[in-house]
Amino acid sequence: MLLGVDYYPEQWDDSLMEADMDRILELGCNLIRIGEFAWHRMEKRPGEYDFSYFDNVIAMAREKGLKVIFGTPTATPPAWLIKEHPDVLSRFEDGSPRAFGGRHVACYSNRRYLEACGRIVKALAEHYKDEKTIVAWQIDNELGHEGSDLCWCEHCRAAFQAHLSEVFGGDIDRLNEEYGTAFWSQEYNSFDEIPLPSATITTHNPALRLEWERFCSKKIVDFAEFQSQLLHEVIPGCVVTHDFPGGGLDKHVDYSGVAAALDHTSYNNYPVWGGQKEPLPPHEIAFGLDYIRGLRGENFWITEAIMGAQGHDVTGFLPRPNQAKLWSWQGVAHGCDGLMYFRYRGATKGAEQFCYGILDADNVPRRRFFEAQSFFREVRGYEDVLTAPVKAEAAILYDYDSLASFRIQQQSILLDCGAEMKRLHGVLFRAGQTVDVIPASRDFSGYRLVIVPNMIVTDDAFLQRLKRYVAAGGCAVVTYRTAVKDRRNNLTFGKTLPVGCGELLGLRVEDTESVQEYDCIPLTGENGSGTAGIFRDMLVPDRAETLYRYNDPFYREYAAITRNAFGEGRAYYIGTTPDAAILEQVLGEAMAFAGLRTELLPEGVELVARESETRRARILLNHNESAVSALGVTLAPFEVKILEDR
Repeated sequence: MLLGVDYYPEQWDDSLMEADMDRILELGCNLIRIGEFAWHRMEKRPGEYDFSYFDNVIAMAREKGLKVIFGTPTATPPAWLIKEHPDVLSRFEDGSPRAFGGRHVACYSNRRYLEACGRIVKALAEHYKDEKTIVAWQIDNELGHEGSDLCWCEHCRAAFQAHLSEVFGGDIDRLNEEYGTAFWSQEYNSFDEIPLPSATITTHNPALRLEWERFCSKKIVDFAEFQSQLLHEVIPGCVVTHDFPGGGLDKHVDYSGVAAALDHTSYNNYPVWGGQKEPLPPHEIAFGLDYIRGLRGENFWITEAIMGAQGHDVTGFLPRPNQAKLWSWQGVAHGCDGLMYFRYRGATKGAEQFCYGILDADNVPRRRFFEAQSFFREVRGYEDVLTAPVKAEAAILYDYDSLASFRIQQQSILLDCGAEMKRLHGVLFRAGQTVDVIPASRDFSGYRLVIVPNMIVTDDAFLQRLKRYVAAGGCAVVTYRTAVKDRRNNLTFGKTLPVGCGELLGLRVEDTESVQEYDCIPLTGENGSGTAGIFRDMLVPDRAETLYRYNDPFYREYAAITRNAFGEGRAYYIGTTPDAAILEQVLGEAMAFAGLRTELLPEGVELVARESETRRARILLNHNESAVSALGVTLAPFEVKILEDR
């Protein structure tokens, strides 16, 4: 396993470097991650490359027996590039440029920026192509994060128009027809008349806006492919990775497309960030890990794990003793087979002074140092189990177009598709299930249970795969606003909802309602009553059985949650957002039908099963601030115990 720290020696006096590396070894590390924000250190003036500083860093790492992950520095272009070409700066929606001084301030449509990136990456790769100490290359840093997935400059407008022309084969009449631009007299005579969908009165055409989302994603995917291909051309067989930020489902970029350009996926795991009163709930942390693992369907690295409080301008919650260590164990339990802490030592200067590291600025080892040290020592004893592939029998599917469609037309002000997925995932989490969170384009035929939440944009190819899966004995749980729109983000004339899967679900949607409360709709069923909210489909079962119906005066004739036998399998439809008890009951029944073995776990206790060729381990994690008993074992606050089955 790669176990290490993120180290920024260029931010410190050179005299500290050897003592730093000795202490990094004392910590239990075999790796340092360097270089990702040091463009100016490598190229102080255009074309004048000087890698001597990092030559010395790598030489010392080699001498000490430390491996290196080297980051390409393209996230922070130097001031001289902006001075020379001010139009490299990306622009806000109002057209004003982003100022030099932050990070990710360059436009991915700007030819001069791309050329400068290509030059520095190629020069860096050529210089270190024979350096065996470098075990992986990290391209850029947290692509698409902090608003850098959107730019509204003239370069983007021209590139978007060219993109549309390519999509429609240069046929503007076809675009007008498929987008329905006759509405509000929006027909175009040529592609260069098409605007960026920036702020206007009311709103832009939803089909145009969906293609804008695809364009924004494609820019970043192309940028990742560009760097990855450059590195592979210069250094055949090298390992290329990227450190994805959290919140991937909310970005204007399909991270599964970025991941396809890589050899390995990495993740910056922040269960708590500046200004948060408390960390994310354990099931939401787990969801993020499962989502990252699902980008390539493989184990991943955590390139930034935390030990101390974090924040740029507003600092946050300090992880309690052993809590950050627990999060590290949670990461490796969910498929992380290499972990680095951010950062070795907290900064004294710059924007991240309150992102506390393993050491504080006074350079004195304290609890955080020894906690990280104990994690590195303990985790090595389970390396065979933790580096084996993760095996999941349940999957949650997501679709970039559908997520974008809801960003464009939210429909209910309370509807948050990511939150809905996490809620569904949380039920399985509490039952001790391992879950893959994967793109809907991925093969899901091998899972026992598949959940399809809010997939508003669908096509026949996906629906046929879903039908074949259920007919062959699979169990699918489909939620409201699925199969409503086509791939252009348009409704379908002459088709009853859910389009193309009424037979699978055994029902039709008679009507819909968006509500602006969480628990305002009464539900009743054979297993009791409860409430629902956010949205509801009025369901008319054909062959499906009604599990719950609406219990308000005007809509009692409509089903809310149904179950349908289809071939050898079963399909559930959840037509609203039910309360926790009802959701637990319905998904519990689905898990039982799918043959999943569930565990009754106390609140805040997590169970993850992992196995290698020679042994099996069940990892019990107590996320509670108090002691708790589970599976016959007593766990102290934030304690992790490994139950082995040889």
